[in-house]
Amino acid sequence: MPLHTIAIVSPGEMGSSVGRTLRERGYRVITCLEGRSERTRNLAGNAGFEVCSTLDDMVVQADLIMSILVPAEAAGMAARVAKAIRATKADVYFADCNAIAPQTVKNIERNIVSAGGKFIDGSIIGLPPDREVTRFYTSGEHAHLMDELDGKGIAIRRISDEVGKASAIKMCYAGFTKATSALSIAALAAAEAQGLSDELAAEFEFSQAPAYAKMQKQIPSLPSKAYRWAGEMDEIAASFESVGITPNFHKAAGDVYRRLSRTPFADESPEETDASRDLRQTIAGFVAARSNS
Repeated sequence: MPLHTIAIVSPGEMGSSVGRTLRERGYRVITCLEGRSERTRNLAGNAGFEVCSTLDDMVVQADLIMSILVPAEAAGMAARVAKAIRATKADVYFADCNAIAPQTVKNIERNIVSAGGKFIDGSIIGLPPDREVTRFYTSGEHAHLMDELDGKGIAIRRISDEVGKASAIKMCYAGFTKATSALSIAALAAAEAQGLSDELAAEFEFSQAPAYAKMQKQIPSLPSKAYRWAGEMDEIAASFESVGITPNFHKAAGDVYRRLSRTPFADESPEETDASRDLRQTIAGFVAARSNS
């Protein structure tokens, strides 16, 4: 079935960029903004989304719904979409593209299919498509539907007919990349708390220069993402535990991100991160938030 109208919930940083990219390739892109923030509304408007007044209206018009949300909101959004599909009897495909564990995505699949929808397991790896070619891994019986989007500003990588596989590869990938950032924050914070930041920085610059340069570049921007990443660490922990791998690395990483989300810097939006704040200031804020928790 060729795609014409694609719905995206919700047009945050990633979702709005994906929607803009697909709209520029000729697709009609719609959304529903019930209960969404002013920031999300602005992102949707700037990306050229058409806004439907209700979820019922959105699911009736869409050929494909792509769910791109904070992990903790994925199941709730799917439940609302399932209710709309059931009420309208819409013939629609639903792709969950969130950073959630395979067992979570299988629960969502059951909800969508029981309502009459067709389900695709998806996951996203990479920066938004206005910065690089974002990779969408897909799996499940209906995953082939999204093959059409390959090369339309994003890359589709269909890997299996089994729901859960696309989510699992995201868990493995982010289990390394984002947990590594959490470990870096913890090591830097321990040095800061003991008055050893200068000495550790000097050693990193001598023996771990590429890794330290990456810390300096990335960590100051993480507070605004920390709440979302904490939930992602919880999903990774559950995913690893289900296959006999310790969940404790990622439970600890979740604790790091929750503490980071308590810094004053976490009130910034990703678009308004203070570019003048450096690594040392960010870590000092983390230590202060930790000591006051």
